[in-house]
Amino acid sequence: MKYNFVTKKLLRRNVTLQQKTMPKLVCGFMMVEIIVAVSIITVSILSAMAVSQKSAYISRQTFHATQAAFLLEEGAEAVRILRDNGWSNISNLTLDTSYYPIYSGGTWTLSSTGNTVGIFTRQVIIAGVKRDDVTKDIASIGTDDPGTRLVTVSVSWPEGGTTVTKTLLFYIINIFP
Repeated sequence: MKYNFVTKKLLRRNVTLQQKTMPKLVCGFMMVEIIVAVSIITVSILSAMAVSQKSAYISRQTFHATQAAFLLEEGAEAVRILRDNGWSNISNLTLDTSYYPIYSGGTWTLSSTGNTVGIFTRQVIIAGVKRDDVTKDIASIGTDDPGTRLVTVSVSWPEGGTTVTKTLLFYIINIFP
């Protein structure tokens, strides 16, 4: 029985020691768990914020690119309207000079004074066209064709510290000679 008594006493002492050291261990593990949980939540929130910020930036870029596409098409239509109102509206312009489309008085005009539409600057450059003497195709060398012009419509705007430019090139012909 003595053996049993000693064993019980040692077991009680061991349990007592465990009870005294256990709260410290549990408390320490609990602190580690809390730090890990807070870290995971913080990283999740920061990641979500970064994704939403990038999403807003890309959305704004797409919105500006769409507006620029509409302004390019409107600039091309303005030049076509000028041509339809009279070829002299096109042929009397100085070649390779920047012009800016302006809608005033119910019609389109090209001004040499720059103007903006919101954050966008739109310009039109009219260039001469040469035709091959034999095939009459558009070529880099040949005879100047006074009834055809190369039109370049450009739209530029500031985006994220740089200037973005979209360009549309097309030929316009005197269809009402």
